[in-house]
Amino acid sequence: MLAATVLTAPAAAAREPVGESGRESARDAAVPAAALTEVTNFGTNPSNLRMYVYVPESVTPNPAVVVAVHWCTGSGPDMYNGTEYDTLADQYGFIVLYPSVTRSSKCFDVSSPQALRRGGGSDPVGIKSMIDWVTRTYDADTGRVFATGVSSGAMMTNVLLGVYPDVFAAGAAFSGVPFACFGTTDGSEWNSNCSGGTLTRTPKEWGDLVRGAYPGYTGPRPRMQIWHGTEDDVLRYPNFGEQIKQWTNVHGVSQTPTTTDTPQAGWTRTRYGGTGDRASVEAVSLQGVGHNLYAHGMASRVLTFFGLDRSGPAPQPQPGACKVTSTVNAWTTGLTASVTLTNTGTTTVNGWKLGFTLPAGQTVTGGWGATYAPSSGSVTATNVSYNGTIAPGASVSIGYQASHGGNSAAPAAFTLNGTACTAG
Repeated sequence: MLAATVLTAPAAAAREPVGESGRESARDAAVPAAALTEVTNFGTNPSNLRMYVYVPESVTPNPAVVVAVHWCTGSGPDMYNGTEYDTLADQYGFIVLYPSVTRSSKCFDVSSPQALRRGGGSDPVGIKSMIDWVTRTYDADTGRVFATGVSSGAMMTNVLLGVYPDVFAAGAAFSGVPFACFGTTDGSEWNSNCSGGTLTRTPKEWGDLVRGAYPGYTGPRPRMQIWHGTEDDVLRYPNFGEQIKQWTNVHGVSQTPTTTDTPQAGWTRTRYGGTGDRASVEAVSLQGVGHNLYAHGMASRVLTFFGLDRSGPAPQPQPGACKVTSTVNAWTTGLTASVTLTNTGTTTVNGWKLGFTLPAGQTVTGGWGATYAPSSGSVTATNVSYNGTIAPGASVSIGYQASHGGNSAAPAAFTLNGTACTAG
């Protein structure tokens, strides 16, 4: 049955082979630029994955990281050859990670209990170690780590976002299934009910599976982009709708699309929880297309959803999603600021990060209702356990103390989970 998950790699130009000079450990610091390089001894790796990395010549300071996950019977180098993430990295300066399976099936573990819980072991732990290596070595931006995959890699993308919601900002899954859909307890890697599209659950049941992977987590959840062909005969098309049910529930947004359009003939794109490129969930259905879905040009659309494609449409803030009011009481060298965040949207906010920039000379010395980091400059206030959920029309009040060198003004602008808020 495992042979059924084979996905033929899209055609690509010939590449130079991975050289022995590229086999470096984390202690050797940077890898050669503009070459696919294997890194060894990168950290905890319970399932013996191999790690390949591509760093462009023009890597940006604090680069974003894209984890590109291969299909069954494939490998990290196959994913490198079969997709254009490396050439897009040359253009935009991010780093690409290509995890590679060594087990005989060459499929990622998306079914074992170990893989479906945080810190449980298996493939997700090894992939997290790869990300940590890149973060240490290149001072990568931990707020811009993304996952994308095809077939087995799409299933792993769902798993990674479920197990590590605090690591990934967004994901894009091509021909996959929901988180835990492939779950088994008998050691089998295959779940015929899931692959056949007969495993259906309510949105809450699907959402509870994600929430159960990291009990107690109340922070923001990664956004999800879902791609599926209506004629998929390996991971049947009902899995497309089940993923939509799962991730809209995880985000606390309606299953009714906020927008529906046709970006290309035969494609139907629906967005949930927002109307722009940074909607909570974006789903693209391809009429008449089978399992071998991925095609050249789709990676650019992934980057637009991730917010990494600077030449594409800018990520659109969702209008009227939030309002922030702030007041300051100041004295000679210090101040206290009271901030009220109101959800002016139509869906519940589950987990929030409020971003703002302190005027020059101000330093946060304490606060309440949120955790604040860093203490100066561009600050992010993150919800605490008791106030992470904001219903439509509801508000939360937070505040902080700060020292100042003469400028005691309040911040001029705020963002909620990356979306600009109305200040008033």
